[in-house]
Amino acid sequence: MDGFSQNENIIVLGATNRIDHLDKALRRKGRFDVEVRVFPPDLKGRKDILDLYLGKVKADKNIKVEDIAKGTTGFNGADIQDLVNQAALKAAMEGEDLVREKHLYWARDKVLMGPENKNKIPDENTNWNTAYHEAGHTIVAYFTKEATPLHQVTIRARGVSLGHTSFIPDSEEYNQTKAKLTAEMDVAMGGRVAEEIIFGSDHVTTGASSDFQSASRIATAMVTKLGMSDKIGVRVFDIQQQDGGLGFIMVNQYSEAVTKEIDSEIKRLLQESYDRAKKILTNHAEQHKELAKMLMKYETLNKEEIKLVIDGKKLDKKVFS
Repeated sequence: MDGFSQNENIIVLGATNRIDHLDKALRRKGRFDVEVRVFPPDLKGRKDILDLYLGKVKADKNIKVEDIAKGTTGFNGADIQDLVNQAALKAAMEGEDLVREKHLYWARDKVLMGPENKNKIPDENTNWNTAYHEAGHTIVAYFTKEATPLHQVTIRARGVSLGHTSFIPDSEEYNQTKAKLTAEMDVAMGGRVAEEIIFGSDHVTTGASSDFQSASRIATAMVTKLGMSDKIGVRVFDIQQQDGGLGFIMVNQYSEAVTKEIDSEIKRLLQESYDRAKKILTNHAEQHKELAKMLMKYETLNKEEIKLVIDGKKLDKKVFS
């Protein structure tokens, strides 16, 4: 840095989350000219951090720390510390002498999605709709080979969401295949398809809007960015997607014919995804209905309980609140 002698052995460090906002003069040779990017910890790193903070509280020795770590992709050290602290508070509020695995999963969901409402929304029709909607996501995920493994499904509201189906991958994911992206679209479609099957097309709700946005975003990327459309080919298109449209896009710098072809491919991917989800839910209609009933009864089901219901076995559990 200007003003320092060459032999004073002083190293100046700086940290920022917005390197694009720094004056370029600061990054010239002889100034901040070495850039070190610090990414969120990987699976092993998250496990080590969890071990560190769990060692500072009274925790159950049977906690599967690696499973918790798998479900915290993207968490940094502070996030994991907060997760353990929230879990410890939950355990204390329940009068437990140890932090248990259920408390960590509860805290994880709180960190990711915000605090949950203590009770279901006091409207039976809305709760049934949410139960069938979330059960739709769950059934499609369960019977789709490439889908991310299920973690739990709940009809307890968090923030603006009336329910939620969550997933935890078996291992760290650094890239996604075409099959994985297609499965993700199918699972997103499951909620809306379930509503249509159970209540009819005139009684579907706005609850699927975020699912459609997610599926539309994936389909658009597959066609325009990832070269995953045989018809369009391996070409990257610089496009703008209009929010809220089912595959509708605006392409300013390409011909009308190219624009229509891209839009047609996106719509095709979305329609095929919708049809696959509908086929699964039609083939497993009884399991779908039973899962919705169990959600109305227990509000939250973990992956083991989901499997019991789908396999037609008896489920008898206490509600964890």
